[in-house]
Amino acid sequence: MAAKLKTAVLGASGYSGLELTRLLERHPRLERPILMRRENGDGTKDLAEIFPELSGNGGYQLRPLSWTELKSQGVQLLFLATPHEASRALVPEAIAQGLRVIDLSGAWRLKQERHSAIYSFEDADAITASELTDQAVYGLPELHTDQIASAQLVANPGCYATSVILALAPLLRARVIDLDRGIISDSKSGVSGAGKSPSPHTHFVSVADNLSAYSLFTHRHVGEMVEQLGLSDSELTFTPHLLPIPRGILSTIYVRLNRPMTAREVESCLREFYSGKTWVRVFPTPKLPQVHYSLHTNYCDLGFCLAEDGQRLILVSCIDNLLKGAAGQAVQNMNVMYGWDEREGLH
Repeated sequence: MAAKLKTAVLGASGYSGLELTRLLERHPRLERPILMRRENGDGTKDLAEIFPELSGNGGYQLRPLSWTELKSQGVQLLFLATPHEASRALVPEAIAQGLRVIDLSGAWRLKQERHSAIYSFEDADAITASELTDQAVYGLPELHTDQIASAQLVANPGCYATSVILALAPLLRARVIDLDRGIISDSKSGVSGAGKSPSPHTHFVSVADNLSAYSLFTHRHVGEMVEQLGLSDSELTFTPHLLPIPRGILSTIYVRLNRPMTAREVESCLREFYSGKTWVRVFPTPKLPQVHYSLHTNYCDLGFCLAEDGQRLILVSCIDNLLKGAAGQAVQNMNVMYGWDEREGLH
């Protein structure tokens, strides 16, 4: 039996970090992950103090971040479930320590400065940051398996971006979308997609019995979508909405095809592109995905409806934003990085 991989998680106290911790705990090829926190101070804290549902399972100790301890413990892979600014500062240190890193934030996803400028990063070492930006691999295994396998730094995709990119990639690669007509994505997410820190927009009284649009033309995930799909900024219009549910994303995407196609051709395009890809399910038309089909799974569910004219196409894409949109995808990336079956630890 090969030695089990030693991992660490920084940021386990957030929603994605909690999901990630649970997945790593049960992964058959891992030792129990070391959980660390960014706050200064001595001693440990129990994650069960934040999430009481974890009580009675031997404890989940949150230790202060220490590169020396990570090295002495033999940790090889570090997961960062930290805010964008924190990940931007921590990754250069982690790489310098010889660690491989999977970062769940948006700190290293974007290659083009006009898109990354939305984060307003102020790098202490601009040269190193630029080098790491070039080296970082966008962690969408369905598109970048080979690059992920050898990467030292994997930038886990955003949740909205995952749902939209996976829906559009097959048709764009087949060059059947009329880009002059533009693409519209109307996407809706559960409240956990906004993170654990409360805001006036995520309080119960604002969310319950409500549906609201936000960040029109300014959402951080748009840069990921256009960069990964090879689109210009003007070819995609993306509108996110907040749903009054805890988790889940549904993206409804409107495109016009550049030639008439049959439903069978569209379905074949999707199925052939994702042949052998475990975590994408293509629904046979006219069946469409729903949020609750993919909840608590690592699946991206895809479906579509084609108009009678054969050119107006509506795609529907559903994921669990905390799993395929965050922690589950991070574990899937780890499996690829170490040559394991992508399903391990995710069933």
